Amino acid sequence: MAVLVTGATGFIALWVVHYLLEEGYEVIGTVRSQEKAEKLQRQFGSEAKLSFEIVPDISVVNAFDHVLQKRAPEIEYVLHTASPFHYKTTEYEKDLLIPAVNGTKGILNAIKKYGAQTVKRLVITSSYAAILDPSKLGDSSTIFTEKSWNPTTWEGCRTDPSNAYRASKKFAELAAWEFLETNKDIVKFKLTTVNPVLVFGPQKFDEDVKGQLNTSNEVINVPLHSSPGDKLPNTQGFFIDVRDVAKAHLLAFQKEDTIGQRLGLSNGRVNTQGVVDILNNKFPQLKGKIAEGPTPGKANQAVGADFDNTKTKELLGFAFNSLENVVYDTAAQILKKESRL
Repeated sequence: MAVLVTGATGFIALWVVHYLLEEGYEVIGTVRSQEKAEKLQRQFGSEAKLSFEIVPDISVVNAFDHVLQKRAPEIEYVLHTASPFHYKTTEYEKDLLIPAVNGTKGILNAIKKYGAQTVKRLVITSSYAAILDPSKLGDSSTIFTEKSWNPTTWEGCRTDPSNAYRASKKFAELAAWEFLETNKDIVKFKLTTVNPVLVFGPQKFDEDVKGQLNTSNEVINVPLHSSPGDKLPNTQGFFIDVRDVAKAHLLAFQKEDTIGQRLGLSNGRVNTQGVVDILNNKFPQLKGKIAEGPTPGKANQAVGADFDNTKTKELLGFAFNSLENVVYDTAAQILKKESRL
């Protein structure tokens, strides 16, 4: 039986595919074009138990119908990772909200139509964005957990790209839980969501290192390419290694006690200064050649609301990678690609 991975070219998805193949699963990946399929086939190798289906636009409600209609008898597990994550838009509904929600509804309805009795588990890549309450981020007395929900409304979120993105993750995830409740007597699958914070880490393939990386990794990439005197943004939040996120996707469908759970993935606080300090410590050649950071002497200090994901750590049962290791691995890959290491 096979595992269907939607959005297989994504930063997280490539590591998911890697671990699935490593564990011997047959993988079916959805990609936007034949060109992308051919690139992934080359990267993973012709011997990999990997095949592809083309889904040009996930915002089309029936985008996944042809995939499940054709391959449902083979598919036992579905990992839905496809969803937009960027802030480069002012058309929030068109570019963020609708694609995220329709993509999730699309895969759910396709399973209902063609794999209601054959798909056993569904894992959806959600986000910490669906958990946090933006209005309480600065409140140090607030503690979010896996049970917390972003209270934003569809109308109220369309003020800026950050709020629109966070809302897109909330409404997409909510659509999945509501669908399962409505169709629990029709579909066989059990649902788990994976809700990571800022996802750092190297690209699965060195050739995919570009000048601009995925949104979270820019927290590392921007300081790495800064110059002395540059004013760096004072990013504050929580981090997790992409490889840990990928491993969590596998355990999400492999373990019985993850059924019905939201897995909140975080391994602690991070801020820009913390990243800069690690870069200077791990790469002595950068000292004096990059910006000193926005808050010298205040690396990764507790600011604002906290996130308690103790339950998730107990469910998954493995130790997450440290900030020092993930920043090093990410930066080393970039420096190597640029012939600076």
